[in-house]
Amino acid sequence: MDTLSILRDLAIIIISAKFMGIVARKLKAPQVAGEIIAGLLIGPTLFNLVTTNDFLSGMAEIGVILLMFSAGLETDIDSLKRSGIKATILACTGVGIPLAMGTVLFMGFYGFASPGTPEFMQALFVGTILTATSVSITVQVLKELGKISTDVGTTIMSAAIIDDVIGIVVLTAVLGLKEPGSNTGMVCIKTVLFFALSLVVGIIVFKIMRRLDARWPHTRRIPIMGMALAFVFSYVADKYFGVADITGAYVAGIILSSLEDSEYIDRKMDINSYMIFGPVFFASVGLQTNLKDIDMTILAFSVAFVVVGLLGKVLGCGTVAKLLGYNLTDSAKIGVGMMTRGEVALIVAQRGLKAEIIDSRYFTAVILLIITSSILTPIILKAIYASDERKQNS
Repeated sequence: MDTLSILRDLAIIIISAKFMGIVARKLKAPQVAGEIIAGLLIGPTLFNLVTTNDFLSGMAEIGVILLMFSAGLETDIDSLKRSGIKATILACTGVGIPLAMGTVLFMGFYGFASPGTPEFMQALFVGTILTATSVSITVQVLKELGKISTDVGTTIMSAAIIDDVIGIVVLTAVLGLKEPGSNTGMVCIKTVLFFALSLVVGIIVFKIMRRLDARWPHTRRIPIMGMALAFVFSYVADKYFGVADITGAYVAGIILSSLEDSEYIDRKMDINSYMIFGPVFFASVGLQTNLKDIDMTILAFSVAFVVVGLLGKVLGCGTVAKLLGYNLTDSAKIGVGMMTRGEVALIVAQRGLKAEIIDSRYFTAVILLIITSSILTPIILKAIYASDERKQNS
């Protein structure tokens, strides 16, 4: 591919992604939804202006790594320590129930399969996509309502953080099982070894970075070293442990999340992600999706996927919250607050496509889930809080 074609494709992607992102934000929808739709518009679905190639795939890969590194940087270790058993149980069921429901859903549409077969791996991976939670929209709603620091708000935040960690571990295990000749025991051993090594190395790296941060606070060399660490952990995780590279990036972010300049690092990473790598990744999802190829089975599956995706979190978190002692209204708030999906679900789906576990046509279901959950969550959450306040005032 020649340089001029690369420049043309990047220009089309960045302009269309940013324009549609602004439109989505004006409509109170996530900006990433607009960037995905931009990919659909310029891809094979409509105008076919840009086609995927090795260069764009590489750019998208870097975008994913930066996104997961940023997610790790935003992880609040202190909140994890304070979250207690309730948030942990909520997170476990919030991952487990959608995982099981998504797996059964896929088998219901495409036939039940024995464990270890490619068909079973497809079903299991579809369930894995549903484990992801993105509470950025929920946080915005809670802030608007002044409820972010309440018991319910804190529980949602803590459960979401733990949910992400467990979801990444599940993704790592499922991808490991895809490798020829792999077995569950070896996958678990390699995963445990990676996290154990990350803990030891992480402590050493954190101490070194803390000293460097104290010596050169708020300087660009700190984010540069942080980004290098993300790439090193991504490489080591994939190359030597068979663990997904995004898991390595996420762990690198967690290691640096307690630095004084962690927010500064995150802001600098966000510039790279926001300017070019993020739009390329999200647009690439649309570029890999051809809605012209959708048949009635995929359409029906996509609708069912959305319903199961929403109910999985509500049941997995809301029902268990009630069992843990929350009243019915607060349980509903927790369940609804956990049902939004975002970039992590896309990243998981993209990983499945790269590993040749699922087909790109299933991206339609993921995109539909992200858009639907992003629209419904704030509406339902505000309605529950309004109803609760009316009851308290009556």
